[in-house]
Amino acid sequence: MKSPAATLALLVCASAAPLTQSVAPVSRQVALEADAEVRVIVARPEIRRALAIVRELETGVERELIVLTEIPAPPFEEAARAARYVELLAGAGLDDVAVDEVGNVLARRPGSGDGETVAIVAHLDTVFPPGTDVTVRRDGDRLYAPGIGDNTRGLILLLNVARALARADVRTVADILFVGSVGEEGLGDLRGTRHLLRAAGPRVDQFIAIDGGSDSRVVNQALGSRRYRVTLTGSGGHSWGDFGLANPAHTLGRAIFYFDEAAAEVVNGGPPTSYNVGRIGGGTSVNAVPGESWAEVDMRSVDPDQLGRMDDVLRAAVERAVNEQNRTRDRGKPLEVDVELIGDRPSGTVDPGTPLVQRALAVTRFLGLQPQLGAASTDANLPIAAGIPAVTIGRGGTGGGTHSRGEWWAATDAHVGVQRALLLLVASAGLAD
Repeated sequence: MKSPAATLALLVCASAAPLTQSVAPVSRQVALEADAEVRVIVARPEIRRALAIVRELETGVERELIVLTEIPAPPFEEAARAARYVELLAGAGLDDVAVDEVGNVLARRPGSGDGETVAIVAHLDTVFPPGTDVTVRRDGDRLYAPGIGDNTRGLILLLNVARALARADVRTVADILFVGSVGEEGLGDLRGTRHLLRAAGPRVDQFIAIDGGSDSRVVNQALGSRRYRVTLTGSGGHSWGDFGLANPAHTLGRAIFYFDEAAAEVVNGGPPTSYNVGRIGGGTSVNAVPGESWAEVDMRSVDPDQLGRMDDVLRAAVERAVNEQNRTRDRGKPLEVDVELIGDRPSGTVDPGTPLVQRALAVTRFLGLQPQLGAASTDANLPIAAGIPAVTIGRGGTGGGTHSRGEWWAATDAHVGVQRALLLLVASAGLAD
């Protein structure tokens, strides 16, 4: 085990990683000042202790990761995992731990200042539906289970940051609000962070989300998304005796084809954008004309105007398919259609010159990594859209298969992600004298 002094020496040597023009279109002087701020912070003895403690902690948290992973947490069903996380946070040296009205786990670490608050957030939920087998299995140095990386490991990172701050007796000026948020995934539509940032909610002056697998990436762009449920309804009937009725399933297939063709042109001709038909359902039997068919559609872009174009494309494709089916039916009532907005995540950008972004880049360089700015859809979308400085950084370790049943995580250099989060947090909260 390296001593705190050896750890500091290693980090100081690593901090010589070169600046890159592509990372931050601000003056080199601004970047150098951010680098100097980080070096001053790491020179403090309590921070050196905290960084060393982080390394020690990473050797003993695998069991906690497995236990949390094996508590299912689909969106809207996070309560059991939240209850266990309350216990873990309380054991990490945080006294003020509670569950709010929507299920977020909140733990405040008071600072010495006037109540300014830095929130550090990892989401409790996973993308997987109820009934998914979340048993963890090992293969070599990898742990496999749905949700083990995204974002159960993020919850472990928060625990280790809190433990290191407590054991090293690090005191900050701003309060630190540790948050295990609900509803980040899927149709949760960021409901936990929406509640956190409501007008009557706790003060949040800066926001750090822990999500994603890169130790080098600093997400300062909110990848906006709109999600729709398209529902087609008709008479329904027997596949032989009622042949000729307007068929919702046939129409839905046609609508998806038209949407795919037109959406591809939008994607290829503008700012980065994606689209996906993620779920399809309806009908009662293979030998019945369905009375209802539905699909859920996800569209994403960093550009709100692109999302508007994709909206128009989707609606036009559905309308075209429905009109064609209604014209060609030879009996029964026409199809009806409902295009329901079921998710809306705003887009936006935090200026690269913002102190929070510059600190995140500087901390990354200090740890010997080459930082890259990026875009993603995370809990940080909402504070970014509200004008609150916010970034998203990685959870530490390595992983893959995100949002699949083959998801995996490995502890390779996992301490680096925790050290990065800790340094960014204390730099943003300010160290008390």
